[in-house]
Amino acid sequence: MAFYVVKGAPDACGHGCDRWIEAEGKVESDTAARFKSFLDRHRDRNLPIYFASPGGNLDQAIAMGTLLHGRNVIARVGRTMVRECGFEAQDSDVCFKLKQSGRDLHGDLFTNGAVCASACPYAFMGAAVHEVAADAILAVHSPKVVLNFRGGQPDAVVIAAANQRGRERADREAALYLAKIGIDAGLLALTRTIKFEDIHVLTRDEIARFGLDRRSTVETPWKFDSGAANSVRKLALVRAPGETSFRLLQWRVTCFNSENFSLDFQRPTRAGALVAIAHDGASPVNFTGPLMVGSGSNFEQWSMRLTRSRLESLVDQPQIELIESSLSADGRFVPQATRLSNDGWAQAMESLLAGCPPARGSVAVHASEAASK
Repeated sequence: MAFYVVKGAPDACGHGCDRWIEAEGKVESDTAARFKSFLDRHRDRNLPIYFASPGGNLDQAIAMGTLLHGRNVIARVGRTMVRECGFEAQDSDVCFKLKQSGRDLHGDLFTNGAVCASACPYAFMGAAVHEVAADAILAVHSPKVVLNFRGGQPDAVVIAAANQRGRERADREAALYLAKIGIDAGLLALTRTIKFEDIHVLTRDEIARFGLDRRSTVETPWKFDSGAANSVRKLALVRAPGETSFRLLQWRVTCFNSENFSLDFQRPTRAGALVAIAHDGASPVNFTGPLMVGSGSNFEQWSMRLTRSRLESLVDQPQIELIESSLSADGRFVPQATRLSNDGWAQAMESLLAGCPPARGSVAVHASEAASK
């Protein structure tokens, strides 16, 4: 595992944060000692730590988490693309040497698809604050017992007994550690049911239930997606008061031209409801819909068309508010508001606008801008 400090874009690791520590690679027999030396060298910098690891040595991961538990540290799951590596692969020997050089590097941080698995979550969860992004992956399985017999291979009975003792020791150490750092013992019970050869990606409900991230709303910043159709995207996992599970909410902005845009919103299907978007001091704007997303889908899509000036009035705010109104038993619409950050929206829109065709002087589209009553 390599540990290195990265300088990124403004707000890359959160509001006002542009530097972070990356902990990347496999946890091995000397990792905890090297991690302690690294943390001691940077003890005055108070930087968040992002983990990207397939796992490795459980004892070492627990030792790393214990080190973090005594420090005021935020741990997250994320991967870094180091710019100094140039055209070299991020996992190449050349790039890995750069990451181990002790220099502060420059890079871009990604949570989408970032993985902390196997032993890695035990290191991650030791921090005073631990957060899992909506698009990151935390995964677990039971530990593998590594046997080292001297003097030849023993018979199957001896091997089975040694494996059993090893699993019991690992369970004891993990249980004591989870109790010390305040993680629900249900996590250990779950890992026992997952074979070492398999992997279980923790759901957002499990992440919250076990205490790995207790936030009721987890959202990504707005990001430019240069896929088949250029767009700006955002997703959030939300569990409102009274709800037992998290819901996946997604937004997408696309352009018809440089002056006219579509803002689409997807969510799990909810019968008899209205959806609007607003910001402080402005009347809510209704989405139109819903339309089902694909055949047999449990998701629905709402849309609105916006002029550039109307869209910019949303982008320029620090937050927006999603208002979902459900029909109650007495026939009244009951609103439920979710406040969402606009982090990254302005920068992502700049990238989107660069690829939008110019307006041809036609009348701007104003549909769906009626204020809700």
